[in-house]
This record gives sequence, C-alpha cells and structure tokens, in this order.
Amino acid sequence: MKHLLDIADLSREEIIGLMDEADNFRRALEGREIKKLPTLRGSTVFTLFYENSTRTRSSFETAGKWMSADVINISASSSSVAKGESLKDTGETITAVGADAIIIRHPSSGAARHLADQLDAEGRATHVINAGDGRHQHPTQALLDAVTMRQRLGHVEGLRVAIVGDCLHSRVVRSNVDLLTKLGAQVVLVAPPTLLPVAVENWPVEVSYDFDAEVAKADVVMMLRVQAERMHGGFFPSHREYAALYGLSKERAARMKDTAIVMHPGPMLRGMEINYAVADAPHTAVLQQVHNGVHVRMAVLHTLLSHGGDVAAATAGPSTTESAEA
Repeated sequence: MKHLLDIADLSREEIIGLMDEADNFRRALEGREIKKLPTLRGSTVFTLFYENSTRTRSSFETAGKWMSADVINISASSSSVAKGESLKDTGETITAVGADAIIIRHPSSGAARHLADQLDAEGRATHVINAGDGRHQHPTQALLDAVTMRQRLGHVEGLRVAIVGDCLHSRVVRSNVDLLTKLGAQVVLVAPPTLLPVAVENWPVEVSYDFDAEVAKADVVMMLRVQAERMHGGFFPSHREYAALYGLSKERAARMKDTAIVMHPGPMLRGMEINYAVADAPHTAVLQQVHNGVHVRMAVLHTLLSHGGDVAAATAGPSTTESAEA
C-alpha cells in the first residue's frame, strides 16, 4: 500500500501485521526514559486538519516525533484554506514544501482518497493517511481499537462487539465493521432506527434496537458519541430519552460479563451516552485506546515511510528493535 485510506484496502494479513508492529513499538518504548527512536529521521510529516481533534492529531504528532520525524501541523482555519484554497492546491503546496506524508482529516467523505489520487496523477511520492473523512472511514481508529481488544481479551476472532449509538454519522463504525469482520469478530449495531446507516441490512452485522438485550451478551461494548454537528433535524426526542434507552448506565454496565470491556473513540459525552462512573471504571479501556493510538500510528508511519507500504517487510525485519537500541 502507498496510502492508508480505507480499511477495505487492507488484507487480513496486513491488518494483523500493523497490529503486531504497533505492539513491537510499544514493547520497544517500555521503560525508556527518553522516548525517541531514529526510525524516521530525515522524514517530514504534515498533519492537515479541517476538523477539530485532540486524540488523533496529538497521537499522530507524538508518533512522528517519537520516531524523530519533523512534524508540521496545519489547521484549515489558520491556513490559506480560509482564503478559499482548494484541497488539491493545499496538497500540492505541502508536497512542494517537502512532505513525505500528509495526514488529513476532512469533513467530506472521500477527501483523503481524492487528495491521494491527485498526488498520484502528478507522480508525487507523498503518502496520504486518512485521519477521518466525513462519515466514511477512520482506519487508524479501527486498528487501535483492535489492538486494545487483543491486549485486554487475548484475541479478536470470535468476540461479540456491540457498537452502540450514533451509527449513522460515525466513520468509526464503518472502519470497525470492516476490520473486525475481517478478523472474525461478530458485530452488532445497537441504535434507534433513525441513527442506523442507510442499507445497513447489506452490512455483515446484526442490528438491534434493544441495548438491554445486548449488553449482557457482548464481550466489548463500544459506545459512540452523538454527532450533533452532523445532524440536521430531529433524530431522537430528547437527550434524556436517548440516555435512558441507549446510554451506558451503571445498571447496564453491571449486567456486562465479568471479562467484558467498555470502549469509546472519544470525545465522551458523560452523562448522556455513558455514565460518569462507568467512564472511569477499571473495565473501561478508553485511555488504553488513546495510548495504543500512538503505537498504531507509529506502525503506520514506519510501514509507509520506511518500507514503502510493505507491511510484511516492516514486521519481518529487525528495524523496530534496532531503532530502539540506537
């Protein structure tokens, strides 16, 4: 792969390879007083964010810097985008400055692939990484979610994963369904009918409107934020009713399996989709997801920039260990 745009572009073997490489970086950095590897020394990485972000942007920046890349952040609101510059021109400008990789978040579905296609058509060597495009995809989020499940539960294959809430507007849902089903997990979407994707009956998932019926059967309960910024019109009567039917309360959490975990891609709306105490409970893996996000993004940058997108070469060689020892 030259770019990381969509989980559908990855084979099962490539997904597992990236997960394994993320674990390699985690182990390589454990106990190191100075988290600095020479892996990407001399590489220049740009983050280009047209939407706000805390976790994704900071973890990509941390990943690049921990591997000694030069990381430059661009916000659309403070760049020439605010003057009307097109995505194509912005991408070409960043590439001309010297970008080896562009990490892009954009409100329009397909924007990351559009940028990659434009750069490829001009023969540019720059790699494009999708950090979230509209309702479409968020591939590194799905990768870090799978890494977290494997760390907590020992495996992904065979798990029953309930994804609960605003599935209609969520790119996290689409990426996780693609990835988890490739790895052999069983996915059930739990949401009111108004917040389910169009043609969901064609997806390789189960659908339920009854959170209470699903919570005790799940190995993973993944809560989603209600994305009010993407909503135009009424999708549910009130926040109170939504919380009553689809919020993870203490009572619902108490009915979960003893081994089950709670996940959330963030930001959490405490008190609406998840109870305050549940959000901070030991079986909630939210901060572990954030921590794993750095290592997953290190694995992606390392694979693209050091191995030309060859996941097998990135995981087979001693480069991570050697980098840690350097």
